Amino acid sequence: MSSPVPIEIDDDHVSTHSIAQSRTPTVYEGQVGRIPSAEKKEAQLFVVEFEPDDPDNPHNWSRSYRWFLTFASGLLVLNATFASAAPSGILPSLMEQMDFSEEVASLVVAIFVAGYCVGPLLWGPLSEQIGRRPVFLISFVFYTGFQVGCALSRNTASMLVFRFLSGVFAAAPLTNSGALLGDIWDASTRGKAMTLFSCAPFAGPALGPTVSGWIEVTGTDWRWLFWVLTMFAGVCLVLTFFTIKETYSPVLLVQKARRVRKETGDSRYYAPLEDDKLSISDRLNKILATPFKILFQEPVLIALTVYMSFIYGCMYLLFEAYPIVFTQDHHLNAGFSGLMFLPISLGGLAGVGVYLLVFSPRYDRYIKEYAPLPVPPEKRMEVMAVAAPLYAISFFWFGWTSYSWISFWAPMMAGSIMGFSILLLMLSLINYIVDTYLYYAASALSANTVARSIFVLNMALQLFATQMFNALNPRWASTLLGCFAALMVPMPFLLIRYGPFLRTKSKFAPNLSFGTLKNVPEEKELTVPEDSV
Repeated sequence: MSSPVPIEIDDDHVSTHSIAQSRTPTVYEGQVGRIPSAEKKEAQLFVVEFEPDDPDNPHNWSRSYRWFLTFASGLLVLNATFASAAPSGILPSLMEQMDFSEEVASLVVAIFVAGYCVGPLLWGPLSEQIGRRPVFLISFVFYTGFQVGCALSRNTASMLVFRFLSGVFAAAPLTNSGALLGDIWDASTRGKAMTLFSCAPFAGPALGPTVSGWIEVTGTDWRWLFWVLTMFAGVCLVLTFFTIKETYSPVLLVQKARRVRKETGDSRYYAPLEDDKLSISDRLNKILATPFKILFQEPVLIALTVYMSFIYGCMYLLFEAYPIVFTQDHHLNAGFSGLMFLPISLGGLAGVGVYLLVFSPRYDRYIKEYAPLPVPPEKRMEVMAVAAPLYAISFFWFGWTSYSWISFWAPMMAGSIMGFSILLLMLSLINYIVDTYLYYAASALSANTVARSIFVLNMALQLFATQMFNALNPRWASTLLGCFAALMVPMPFLLIRYGPFLRTKSKFAPNLSFGTLKNVPEEKELTVPEDSV
C-alpha cells in the first residue's frame, strides 16, 4: 500500500500538491483538483501514487512481459492494416459476382480507410478515460464480427457497410498501440520498441495484396479472404483477453485506490483521475473534441500530420500503380504482382536493423549526456533527416525504371528503398509526437490518424490514382510524387532548429525542462495541462 499523501482542504478548495516528477507519460503527474462535496467533511484526503518499486507501475513489470506487450500491440496494428488493403487482389471476382463497376470496387478498399476517419476520434481519448485494455477488447469483439459480416455479404450495400464498420473498430490499435508503448517503456527503450510499431502500419498494406492475389489466381472463393481475416482477428482478440493487462497509469492508480479503500475501510484515498467529476455531456465533449483541439492548435502536429498523410497516401496509391507497371506492362498475373509488394516489407525490416544498430545506440548516448533531464524530442529528427531524402529518391527510381523493356527487378527493388525510408520516417515521427505531447499522446495520435486517413481516402480512390498513372504514365506520375516528397525534405532540419521554440508556445506539450550537452539546464517547474486528468 502506498504511503498516504495528505492534503489539507478548506470548505471549498483543496490546496495543491505536486506529485513526484517523472519524465515518462505513464506515471501520473498533476494536481488534485476539486473534491466532491460529500467528502468535504473529512479533514484530510490521501492521494494514491506509485511507490518506487510498486509492482502496479508498468515500468516495474518484467522486461520479458513488456517486450511481449510490444510484439502483441504491433500484431494488433498489423491485423488492422492488413485488412485495409487485403481485398485489392480479389476485386475482379467481387465485380463479377456482385456486378458493380470499378468505381464501386475501389470503395471496397477505400471505405475501410474511411472508418479510420471516425474511429480514432473515439478510441484515443476514450482510452485516456477508461484505459487501453477495455478499448482493445471492445473494438476487436466488433471488428471480428464485422469480418464475418463481410464474408457472408450477398450484395454491394452489405459489403460496403461492413467494410466501413470494420475500419471504424480497426482504428483502435492504430491510435492506442503507440500510446501503450509509451505507458510501459522509458524514453530510451521506447525508441527500440517503436520500431515494431512503425513497421506494422505499412507492412500490413504491403502483405494484403500478396495474400488476396494468390487467392484470386488459385480460383479460391473470394469469401475465404474474409474468413482468413476473421480468424486473424479472432486470434488477436483471444490474445488480448488473456495476455494484455491495463497499462495506463492513471487508470491503474484508480484501481489501486479502490483496493486501498477496500483494504483499509478508509474512503479518503483517491486517485487523481477519480477527481474528474465531469458530466456525461462534458465528458463526451472532452473525448471527441480533444484530438481536434490538439491538431488545430499545434502547428508542429499539423506539419507532421501532413507529412505522414503523404506517406500513407502514397502507400495506398501504389495499389493502383503496381498493377499498371507489373500486370499491365510486365504481364505478371495477380499472384506475382502481389509479390512485388514484398520488398517494401523487407526494406522495412532492414530499417529496423539499421535503427537498432546505428540510431538506437546514438540515442542511448544522448540519454547519458543530457542526464538527469530528458533528451529533447528534436533528437528524434536525426533519423528523419536521413530517411526523408531516400524516400524522395525511391519515387524517381521506381518511375524511371518502370519501362516494360527494363527488368521488373529494377522497379521492384525501388520498393525496398521506399520501405526502408518509410520505416525510419514513421519511427521518427511517432517518437517525436509521443516525446512532445506525453500526456496527450493518444489524442495526438488520434488526430494524426484521422487527418491522414482522410488524405489516404482521397488518394486511394481509383478515380484519382488510376487516372493519374494512366494520364501521366508511371514515369511522370512517380516524378510528381518524388517532387512532393523532395519538398518535405527540409522538415526535420527545420524542427531541429526551431522545435524548442515552438514547444514553448504549445498549449498541450508539457512544460518540461530539457537538458543541454553541457548539463546546464534552465530550472523550470513541471507544469501539467489543466485538462490532462
